[in-house]
Amino acid sequence: MGGLAIETLTLSHFRSHLAARLAFDDRPVALVGPNGAGKTNILEAVSLLSPGRGLRRAAVEDLARRPQGLGWKVTASVLGLGGAHDIETWAEPGEARQVRIDGKAATQASLGRVLRVLWLVPAMDRLWIEPAEGRRRFLDRMTLSFAPDHAELSLTYEKAMRDRNRLIRDQVTDAHWYAALEAQMADAGRQITRNRRTTIARIADAADPASAFPSAALTLTGPEGVDEPDDLASALAEGRRRDMAAGRTLVGPHRADLLARYTVKDVAADQCSTGEQKALLISLILANSRALADDLGRAPILLLDEVAAHLDVDRRAALYDEICALGAQAIMTGTEPGLFEALGPRGQSFVVQDDGVGSKTIAG
Repeated sequence: MGGLAIETLTLSHFRSHLAARLAFDDRPVALVGPNGAGKTNILEAVSLLSPGRGLRRAAVEDLARRPQGLGWKVTASVLGLGGAHDIETWAEPGEARQVRIDGKAATQASLGRVLRVLWLVPAMDRLWIEPAEGRRRFLDRMTLSFAPDHAELSLTYEKAMRDRNRLIRDQVTDAHWYAALEAQMADAGRQITRNRRTTIARIADAADPASAFPSAALTLTGPEGVDEPDDLASALAEGRRRDMAAGRTLVGPHRADLLARYTVKDVAADQCSTGEQKALLISLILANSRALADDLGRAPILLLDEVAAHLDVDRRAALYDEICALGAQAIMTGTEPGLFEALGPRGQSFVVQDDGVGSKTIAG
């Protein structure tokens, strides 16, 4: 089974890269170089070929190379869901991010209909022991990979909730002001929760008992572990007085949490060792990839930042075997070539260096 793939990637004034052009084939890619050389910046550029703010969730202005501040641009020729496409995304100084697909202006949501991109970065290592916001974001990225309209639903929900919170802060008590907003929140919220639950079921179905990485059983809960209400509109109406006291909306999918258990050991993820937590995350990314490959007939693009450094030799080899079996174009970073020894000729490599002026990328 083949995968979605980037064929060429060009960066202009993006982070540490003044100008860079990389030509990929459909094999996994190893980016090798010292810390600070600009490897993760390449992954971030690729992540912007999908909807959203990218793997660092950076502000648009922070992506521009300093000190010039001339704006930035990422372009790519890709083999996507509808065949070959050219994607451009950029931002001029002080302007919002723009997208063009095959020469035509497009929305960010349209990117999800061309490519599916998943990532795992070191900042996610503490996912199971940090606040619920990060876990919701992780779940919504997985959900977006299956349902490209999920981002638009989330935006609809969040806009209505902001307007409702404004009424709450202003201590408005007239029910008529709330009704329309709560109906919008209930409709979008119901679909958001349905999408999330469908995603959790798809991930469970795609778990591979033969994988070297332990499967995780996922559960979606409301705040404090209470199930989300079936009738969100009624719950919002009934909770207005409580919400006024708190100054914000206290019920809805924006308060949900994602819990995980190490299936074989039947241990909550937040009680597992650091290594086990990392292995569970890798397992979920691989299961997400397998499910998408089954749905789409093509594996997604994977961005794996410094993953190999946290695995022993056998686990590294197993990871590369699973990636190659999927046929996925995985772009990985590491500080040493030896981290990718088990990948061998099945992969493509680039050396990323800081030459004192900026990042420089050389085919390995």
